[in-house]
Amino acid sequence: MTMTDVKTTTPYAALLLRVSMGVMFLAHGGLLKIGTFGLAGTMGFFGSLGYPPVLGAIVAFAEVGAGIALILGVGVRAVSLLALPIMIGATIQHLPAGWLFSAQGGGWEFPAFWTAALLVQAGLGAGAHALDLRRLLGRQGPAAAA
Repeated sequence: MTMTDVKTTTPYAALLLRVSMGVMFLAHGGLLKIGTFGLAGTMGFFGSLGYPPVLGAIVAFAEVGAGIALILGVGVRAVSLLALPIMIGATIQHLPAGWLFSAQGGGWEFPAFWTAALLVQAGLGAGAHALDLRRLLGRQGPAAAA
């Protein structure tokens, strides 16, 4: 693979990663936490783990917001980094269940993988077909002013 190949495929790899994670965040935040369990159920679950129940609602809405932002390609680096505490918290919460996510209580490898994927996405940036809010809002970055 040549450097030209890398330069032409990397934006599409970043696109695939960000849209995949965006869909997963929507599924976990919107469909599961809000749609299936409901906010009251999600908050109750977080409370049963010893966390403030309101954290359940915050996480659910943060996952939905992160999902939408990743799919659209808006603020991808920041969103990826801001979602890290959610995934690190999920990893820590699942540590006692062991390795396999199919184990009772779910294992830690799935949220740990998400943590790594978010770090990769933060490093890659938005990739192809991302919304450029600066351009849409008529603002230019420092490079454009030079």
